[in-house]
Amino acid sequence: MRSGGVASRQRADGFTIVELVTVIVVVGILGAIGAARFFDNTAFENRAYADQVRSLLRYAQKMAIAQNRSIFVRSDGNSFAVCSNAACDVNGMIVAPGGSNNGSTATKQYCQQGNAYAAQWMCIGRPANVAVAAEATRPELGNGGFFSFDGLGRPYNRNGTPMTSTNDQQAGVPMANLPAMTLTFSSGTNTARLSIWPETGYVQNAP
Repeated sequence: MRSGGVASRQRADGFTIVELVTVIVVVGILGAIGAARFFDNTAFENRAYADQVRSLLRYAQKMAIAQNRSIFVRSDGNSFAVCSNAACDVNGMIVAPGGSNNGSTATKQYCQQGNAYAAQWMCIGRPANVAVAAEATRPELGNGGFFSFDGLGRPYNRNGTPMTSTNDQQAGVPMANLPAMTLTFSSGTNTARLSIWPETGYVQNAP
């Protein structure tokens, strides 16, 4: 009798069919959500492009300081490219570290000189799923857009004036605590932001 009672208690400690089915359903739902996020690469693509642009901008600023001259960044909305002149023509191309850019489909499409892909150019094309916008409409971003860093690394607008802090709608925020330009990269619900600061020209991820 005692051994039978022990066996009954041991069987009672297991899972019921209802519990097992519930666990399987929950695991299936979580797996479906996780798989959808895993195979949706828009978030990764968006973040990767923002990181590449940040590296490009920092490279342009460091080159300006190292060579003690103005270095220009073409920012036409479809690409970011580093140049030694405002025209960003074939004579102004800055060669990428290592001698070649990332070679992506977008880069091959938008980083061209003379209707030919310039593989050695420090230029990064915008992926089709990613949109780039500034905090306000400005000539530094869009068709014909560019800005520059001077020999001290300070950022300058397209018209040659120094970039200053952007206006902020929130009262009580000191102008010194505001960036000169903020770029927002978005793909679906995924966003990433970069700020370029006045005077220092420092480029960093923004919240």
